[in-house]
Amino acid sequence: MAVSDQIPTASGFHAKSTGDEVLAGLNLSGKTAIVTGGYSGIGLETVRSLAARGVSVIVPVRSPDKAAEALAGITGDVSTAPMDLADLASVRGFADSVSGRLARLDLLINNAGIMACPEARVGPGWESQFGINHMGHFALTLSLLPLLKKTAGARVVALSSTAHKLSDIRWDDIQYRDTPYDKWQAYGQAKTANALFANGLSRRLQDNGGLAFSVHPGGIFTPLQRHLPQEEMIALGWLGEDGEPSELARQGFKTPEQGCSTTLWAATAADLAGKPGVYCENADIAAPTDPSSPMARYGGVDAHACSDESAERLWAVSEALLAQA
Repeated sequence: MAVSDQIPTASGFHAKSTGDEVLAGLNLSGKTAIVTGGYSGIGLETVRSLAARGVSVIVPVRSPDKAAEALAGITGDVSTAPMDLADLASVRGFADSVSGRLARLDLLINNAGIMACPEARVGPGWESQFGINHMGHFALTLSLLPLLKKTAGARVVALSSTAHKLSDIRWDDIQYRDTPYDKWQAYGQAKTANALFANGLSRRLQDNGGLAFSVHPGGIFTPLQRHLPQEEMIALGWLGEDGEPSELARQGFKTPEQGCSTTLWAATAADLAGKPGVYCENADIAAPTDPSSPMARYGGVDAHACSDESAERLWAVSEALLAQA
């Protein structure tokens, strides 16, 4: 695929559509899903909507007590199992356990992530945003790939962001070993990696009828902002001087129920058949970024996040990093 493949479908949904609206009328009984980060923010709403439609949902959890409290009110078949995306042994242990007891995996939703956090290292010294947002999910997906391949029509959804516009992959120094750490640039790189991952994965699923997509869920107040001080969110225009959501946020941000809609559309929409690897937003395929638009930083997809060549290069780099870990 290329940025020229980014052609909206006129899905009938919009920026403020909810996950329940996207899934209305669908019977997903008998399907199985894994949702990382499924006990907080838009992940929790993703789980809630899927379970209400008859999906058996497995939520990997790093904090069992927190997960149990968050998931307690959800109706449907929802279970948890321990996993920490920053710990490769934990990721592989979860995948092995799931693969050993499931006959199929219809949906893998790589939703969990961290944003604009202080510099930290995970695994064998990876920069934490790249290591958790991309490499943890890369390792998880590779471990689950045999199960996905034997499930007809399996779909994988990777949570990217409009923040991909902040940085392409920093091929010469992905881990910030030789250059000063920039938390937003690092986040942008990780979100570009999520989009390129879906692009590369789509080719590896196609022989079995599987599909992979990346999505920008929109601006949403969730625990994802936990590393941002209030004064920075004021400077970004997300909060007013009084610490309450700004007019920009009230108009443009989504609720968590709305924020999960693009994920669920990508996971189920018939309109996406034959369109592997595309980047989605507002419950539709995103158009290429229009540089002349005053909203260019908030919508559309840049060409560097849609490059087959970059996707394959990142796949090779990621495999090498896993082999060395």
